[in-house]
Parts: sequence; structure tokens; C-alpha cells
Amino acid sequence: MPEGDAVWRTARRLDKALRGATLVRTDFRVPQLATADLAGETVHGVSSRGKHLFAKIGDVSLHTRLGMDGSWRTYDAGARWSRPAHEARVVLATERVQAVGFLLPTVELLSLEQADAVRARLGPDLLDPEFDAAEALRRVVSDPGRNLGEALLDQSNLAGVGNIFRNEILYVRGLHPDTTVGDDPDLARTVTTARRMLLANRDYPAIVTTGIDRRGQRTWVYGRGGEPCRRCGTRIERRTPVVTQTHGVEERVTYWCPHCQPSPTSVVVASAL
Repeated sequence: MPEGDAVWRTARRLDKALRGATLVRTDFRVPQLATADLAGETVHGVSSRGKHLFAKIGDVSLHTRLGMDGSWRTYDAGARWSRPAHEARVVLATERVQAVGFLLPTVELLSLEQADAVRARLGPDLLDPEFDAAEALRRVVSDPGRNLGEALLDQSNLAGVGNIFRNEILYVRGLHPDTTVGDDPDLARTVTTARRMLLANRDYPAIVTTGIDRRGQRTWVYGRGGEPCRRCGTRIERRTPVVTQTHGVEERVTYWCPHCQPSPTSVVVASAL
């Protein structure tokens, strides 16, 4: 699933292609919008908030998400698409450009007030120049007994973290995947680490957390189950956890180094000795 940095890049690309242009044709290939037509309307801009995209068109907002398989692609007017036509969910065409949204799980037209309400439910965007770290921290710490990784993934806490960043943030912070919010000794630093990682990756197509942009060397633990830890050589563990549905978090694979990220139980036992 694309993370916040990829969605941010998508928003910038769409904004560059569409801002200020008048739509000459629109095609919404989802049942609830089958009769919608925004031809003749002006695109006032495209922006992102975490994993959500908002295109202000006329006096409405087109809200989309990429989900696992979705993407937005732009083509010259009349050019052949690189993906099958049956995968298209939205087509926005100007005299010069076609912007096509493929396999988008969320496509809805909202009033500007409704769009603002969706944004309000989301946490502070980690890539926002005016990112409100205090508000993000307040939202995360509101449930101290919650699993920290789940709290980072929850877009209503802070917007933009996906599973790759979740795994990498916990590793860099030396925190085991079973750590709860309340057990993080420096939660503000964890939030800062999340923002720093996304900022470092927002301009690049491949996520790099190690500082080495070479295939197989880009991440510390993500995707490296069974391989040696880059720091200590310990075998990286991998699991697909049974995730509670209380907070609506989907099942995700977890990677960690048992040595660099000791379990909370072992830390407590060691401190008691």
C-alpha cells in the first residue's frame, strides 16, 4: 500500500498537470457517481493529507484513496493508457492532459464542507510544512495501552505512516513491535522520527531508511525476515500478527531484530534482576 510520501508525490504531480485547467470531459466509473459530470469546471488544486487525495473542482472536492492497488497516472490528451481501461475508476480530461485513476478503492464527490470534515478526522499530516507535533502527540498518547505500531498506523492520530515506515520507525527507535504507547520512553521522539523519515523520502520513488539507495539495502528490517540485522547480525524475525479490530487496523506483516528491539517483557525482567 502506498505510504504518505507516495501520496504526497501523486498530489504534486496531479496539481501540476491540472491546476487552473478547465475539464473538457469527466468519467466516473463507480456506481454512485455514474451520472456525475464535471465538464466545464475548473480544477483549483490537488492536495494530500496522509493517504488521502483531494482535488478541488468547481465547488466540490473529489476525494480518493489509492489503497493497495490504486494509482493516478497522467497522459497527454489522446495518448494510450498504460493500464487496462476496465481498471479505470476516474477520468479527468483537459485539452492537454488526461488524469486517470485506476483501481481506486475510494472515489467520492464531497461538498467543500464535507471534505473539511474528512480532513478534520485525520491526524496532522507528517509532510505538512506546518505539522502540529503537539496535536499528533496528544492524539497518540490518548490511548496509552494501545500497541504503538497500531497507533502509528492509525491515520486519525498522524497521517502518512504505512507498514514499511511503521516497521522502520520501531527499529530505529529500538522498540519491540509489542511495545505499547505508554511503554515508549520518549514518544515525542518517535513522532519526530516518523516525520523525519517521511520528509527524507518524499521526493524519491523508493523508500530508503538506511541512507543507501541500492536494491536490497534500502531498509533496516522491512522485507528482510530471516536475514541478519545490519547492526548486530541477529536474525530478523517476521510475523503476521493477529490484529485487534477495535481500531480498524488491517493485518500487516511485522519485522524486527530481537537484539536491537528487545521485547518489553525481557526489558522488565532484566531491570528487576
